[in-house]
Amino acid sequence: MKKTYLMIFLMMMLVMVGAGCSSDETEMKAQAGGKVELTVSAAVSLQDALNDIKKSFEKENANVEVHYNFGASGALQQQISQGAPVDLFFSAAEDKFYKLVEEDLIEEKNGIDLVGNDLVLVVPKDSKKEIGSLEDLTKAAKISIGTPESVPAGQYAKQTLENMNLFKEIEDRLVYAKDVRQVLTYVETGNVDAGLVYKTDALNSSKVEIIAAAQADLHDPIIYPVGMINNQEHAKGAKLFYDYLQTEASMKIFEKYGFKNLN
Repeated sequence: MKKTYLMIFLMMMLVMVGAGCSSDETEMKAQAGGKVELTVSAAVSLQDALNDIKKSFEKENANVEVHYNFGASGALQQQISQGAPVDLFFSAAEDKFYKLVEEDLIEEKNGIDLVGNDLVLVVPKDSKKEIGSLEDLTKAAKISIGTPESVPAGQYAKQTLENMNLFKEIEDRLVYAKDVRQVLTYVETGNVDAGLVYKTDALNSSKVEIIAAAQADLHDPIIYPVGMINNQEHAKGAKLFYDYLQTEASMKIFEKYGFKNLN
């Protein structure tokens, strides 16, 4: 009987030691020359800047490979809440980020408000519509914004239109999109007369014209927080990339694409 108890005790100790070692997986793989693969769920409006940052990061950190999951911040937040295996979350809205903090999936100390953005009105480059301001949206037959419940840019757009007392007047002409890039595509292809997108997206399109920027006091501040998910498999690799996003080199890339440095 004693031998049986001894065997059970030894097996339990082995399990505990194995669990303790898992937190050092990134470091061990790096030492062994293996690849550590990180998953970063990020707002689609960050796509161009983050792809550039990935290239420079992986050049300096050959043993860490970054994989992005781009989408609307609300949809990404729900995926993480439901258990999706993610190492970092880079949101286009604070409320989506702090939802994960409330759920104990991110510790507030492991997150930072990194960059900011502006909301702008865009029309197709060759538009014949006389739309010269946000007030002129009443002249448009179709206007696209992101779905407010899941797309932060759509949430900011709705707030702006409501505060200008325009939303109810044009509500039946709104075409909702799954993310801000889809809004931009609708405008680029002429499927809508106008759209509300982030300035960073508009600046990188040669097919749209920026007509006006929404006043900052008409919507919540456009802030992009980023943070590390708790208890993820690659804690050290995640911290490495999290810190890299805050470096001067990364901030220059964000600024190149039109983001505001909040630090």
